Amino acid sequence: MQLIDWIVLSVTLLFIVLYGAWKTRGSKNVEDYIKGGNQSKWWTIGLSVMATQASAITFLSTPGQAFHSGMGFVQFYFGLPIAMVIICLVFIPIYHRLKVYTAYEYLEGRFDQKTRTLTAILFLIQRGLAAGITIFAPAIILSAVLGWDLVTLNIIIGVLVIVYTVSGGTKAVSVTQKQQMAVIFAGMFVAFYLILQYLPDDITFTKALEIAGASDKMQVLDFSWDLNNRYTVWTGILGGTFLMLSYFGTDQSQVQRYLSGKSLRESQLGLIFNGLLKVPMQFFILLVGVMVFVFYQFNPSPLNFNPKAGEAIANSNLETIEKYVELDEQHRFIEERKKALIFEGLTPENVTKIQEFNEQDKVLKEEAKTIISKADPLVETNDKDYVFIHFILNNLPKGLIGLLLAVILSAAMSSTASELNALAGTTVIDLYKRNSTKEHNEEHYVKMSKWFTLGWGILAISVACVANLFDNLIQLVNIIGSIFYGNVLGIFLLAFFIKFVRGNAVFIAAIITQLLIIAVWYIDWLPYLWLNALGCGLVMLLAILIQSFSKEN
Repeated sequence: MQLIDWIVLSVTLLFIVLYGAWKTRGSKNVEDYIKGGNQSKWWTIGLSVMATQASAITFLSTPGQAFHSGMGFVQFYFGLPIAMVIICLVFIPIYHRLKVYTAYEYLEGRFDQKTRTLTAILFLIQRGLAAGITIFAPAIILSAVLGWDLVTLNIIIGVLVIVYTVSGGTKAVSVTQKQQMAVIFAGMFVAFYLILQYLPDDITFTKALEIAGASDKMQVLDFSWDLNNRYTVWTGILGGTFLMLSYFGTDQSQVQRYLSGKSLRESQLGLIFNGLLKVPMQFFILLVGVMVFVFYQFNPSPLNFNPKAGEAIANSNLETIEKYVELDEQHRFIEERKKALIFEGLTPENVTKIQEFNEQDKVLKEEAKTIISKADPLVETNDKDYVFIHFILNNLPKGLIGLLLAVILSAAMSSTASELNALAGTTVIDLYKRNSTKEHNEEHYVKMSKWFTLGWGILAISVACVANLFDNLIQLVNIIGSIFYGNVLGIFLLAFFIKFVRGNAVFIAAIITQLLIIAVWYIDWLPYLWLNALGCGLVMLLAILIQSFSKEN
């Protein structure tokens, strides 16, 4: 990090924060603060919806996911366009017709207050945890690679978001997300262009794709029914559709984005815009990761991308250091042999040899993880989340490092701001206002929304400070969502389509379902994407059975 990088990073982030706070100052009523005055155009809604989902985890973990496992992760998003169409046809017209502030308001009219409260609480639990992770994700990576204090980073990111979110509410989130998405797209395109420029002169983009394909990084579609395989066409279309329906249709952090639309049509166009652009965007981000993989076929790569791993080995005993150095030498030998085979030509025989070397390298890296864990059990050995940031810091020119770090932090701020805004809105409307025994004026509820935003922001920072890395950060967020989203989606589908089911049946079914889903996840019986479909189907079936039984008796 040079002075120019610090300037680019600081100016970009401060501009976003100050612009958002200034542009949206002075909200006097709840409609302005929570629904943004219903003035958002479709492109603002589309970018805001996209920015809310595309957290820093997307830009840290996704390239690393592609580096290690290839393009197959894009299948996770195959259900998104389907979900967007269903939400546009079913969910949005109902929300707009009833003029609700939150998605959960609708449930009281359809069922009862306790069902509304339970659903709101389920949202608050999972989204409160996720808000902490969206702060924690960039903080822990930047802490590792830059040597910054982790707690300080968590506080800095959290405070920056709190400033403009408290100041302007939903409108501030929507306004700033346009600038954040501009920074994000600019940074990722620049990174992609530079990776291609850094490849040897005779390696064209087409040739780079062939090299990636030789290592099985370009396999996009998997039609297998193997439940042990997390990412297939079927998990994407079936499990992904349920997850996206739950997230975009019932999660207040997303619902609040399109409830701010100027009209029903603007909200629908915004979601369709997101549905058309999101899959290509994720494909592109994965492709960046694949190009990073190709780059490291011609340039030395570390045995483990987490810099803390190297520090742990350096501070260990001589025997551990020698074992690690021996593995690293074997890793270097494999890299040189693969490079020689690529330059010889990707004949079927050479491709087979490259794949054999890849398998040998995987074994070396697993052995290295074991040694790192023994040297320091607290060091994260899974390095997927460190791949892209390692490339940025070690290869990009001055100034662009600051821009790419601004991309990561902008993404963290945009998604966290949406989450805090939605958490506060849900707390005020569904819990505080609904259960308050006194009538208050609009200014009181705006003030309480700001206090709750601050409170949730502090809680998110606290979660970030005690969080631990999982197998992969982007998976962790999706796992948390999958545990809760299916249940919530099932409640809404019962409300929309199964008219004879009443509140008591739904309430009991929802509690039983949530306990069962947590148990299924804990014993690892199903891949997490299937938890959405299971939770949705289970709560609907139980509610129908309970209602039918109660009628008979």
